[in-house]
Amino acid sequence: MWNEKETCKVTDLQTAARNSKAWPFEEARRIAKRYPDGKTGPDGAATPVIFETGYGPSGLPHIGTFNEVLRTTMVRRAYEALIGAKPEDKATRLIAFSDDMDGLRKVPDNVPGGAALAEHLGKPLTRIPDPFGTHDSFAAHNNAMLRDFLDRYGFDYEFVSSTDMYASGAFDEGLRGVLRHYQGIMDIMLPTLRAERAATYSPVLPISPVSGVVLQVPVTVVDAEAGIVRFDDPDAGTTEQSIFGGQAKLQWKVDWAMRWVALGVDYEMYGKDLTDSGIQSGKIAKVLGGRKPEGLIYEMFLDEKGEKISKSKGNGLGLEDWLKYGSQDSLAFYIYRDPKSAKQLHAGLIPRAIDEYHQMRGSWHAQELDKRLGNPVHHVHSGDVPPADMPVPFSLLLNLVAVMGEQADSDQVWAYLKNYAPDASPQAHPELDALIGHALAYHRDHVAHGLARRKPAGGEVGALERLDSELAGLGDDASAEDIQTIVYEIGKDEAFGFDTLRDWFKALYETLLGSSQGPRMGSFIALYGIANTRKLIAEALTAAEAA
Repeated sequence: MWNEKETCKVTDLQTAARNSKAWPFEEARRIAKRYPDGKTGPDGAATPVIFETGYGPSGLPHIGTFNEVLRTTMVRRAYEALIGAKPEDKATRLIAFSDDMDGLRKVPDNVPGGAALAEHLGKPLTRIPDPFGTHDSFAAHNNAMLRDFLDRYGFDYEFVSSTDMYASGAFDEGLRGVLRHYQGIMDIMLPTLRAERAATYSPVLPISPVSGVVLQVPVTVVDAEAGIVRFDDPDAGTTEQSIFGGQAKLQWKVDWAMRWVALGVDYEMYGKDLTDSGIQSGKIAKVLGGRKPEGLIYEMFLDEKGEKISKSKGNGLGLEDWLKYGSQDSLAFYIYRDPKSAKQLHAGLIPRAIDEYHQMRGSWHAQELDKRLGNPVHHVHSGDVPPADMPVPFSLLLNLVAVMGEQADSDQVWAYLKNYAPDASPQAHPELDALIGHALAYHRDHVAHGLARRKPAGGEVGALERLDSELAGLGDDASAEDIQTIVYEIGKDEAFGFDTLRDWFKALYETLLGSSQGPRMGSFIALYGIANTRKLIAEALTAAEAA
């Protein structure tokens, strides 16, 4: 394990990890400082460092779930690298915790027959029939969706159900601790509540033996060791009942703190909206004899307008939306960056993220170790970065699909790719083949409706005529660099009146591609083919003559 003062030999990776400014290593070093001699259990034996993520199963997994588990995994792997452990050494564990004892607060909008759930409001999610008709309860259905979701994306985790922990007695000692320190917890929580809420607040929420509802009522501790409390049940009157065996749950902030202590959680990150909850839960954990885990507070995702993404509003971008247009790795690459800064999340960001991901992947293999650790793809792939194998950038594919029009399909795109990379094939480049599918989908949904070629005017006409003439003199084997040189020279020719090369490139994009932005023209022409490009130029010049 890592100790700042140790003098024993360490690997180059550990040395680089100790100095890396990449945020997962910064987080990992905080955990290592907590356990400079390694984490040990009550018997003094080494024990795994526990990472945790939480999930509320009243809804289906979403991009926020992916975000939190992904980032936590990045810190977990960084910590293992820091201490010189491998995943198979089991030096760490990741618990995916489902808060399935929560009472259903409202009927979700996205479930079939949602109205049937109305009669179960207030009951624990594990005691509500599954509206989908496939599992024993509503929570069981959504928990299954969570596990399928995490498995699909290759996460290494251990699923833990709140209901199972309460019902099995695993949380009994934690519950005793809450009753033993009942007043201390009340002293922490009451000052944070409005008067009306404070009047009925209790850290413990008994479950009515009559209605099965999680009750928000004051309780009196009768016997902390036996777990007995007294409360007024709206359906049963004054009731004395054990809080063990799943007959009660804890309020959210108290539950979070008790869970940290009971499970020995060392690291849990959460969103900025839970900052206050984290503070109060940390205080409660201390009262219970534990301590708050280390953890990063991350900013929330924003939509295209800069507004906070809300499931109820339906703004922003869903996980499946991104994966329709880009790979999981490109999404992980985008999520990695600047977790403490608010990030927009919308479809317009995808093309650039895809290309930057592949550029960074290509750079990683040529970088020194310290630079590799700061490269986002190192954390996307847990240090096992695949070789760079993308002969054509996504942006170029989009431009190719755009000029091909509605008839474009994967086979036709591959036919054009032979101009650019003669040996390329779907079998040799399966990743590129998938990217072509993403490009076709992205063009159809987000590009095609906005394309409109304008007629060239003024000096643009002469420049296009010159480009056509120059291309006519090239052979089919002309390189992208040769073509790019010609494009540059035409743009710098004062006879055509362009103030900057950017003006010339913009004219090419707008008159030939129908967009204000575009690719490196040498690469595009090499990909699309000289003959096909000359046809585009001819169409543009004809339009200018007609005007």
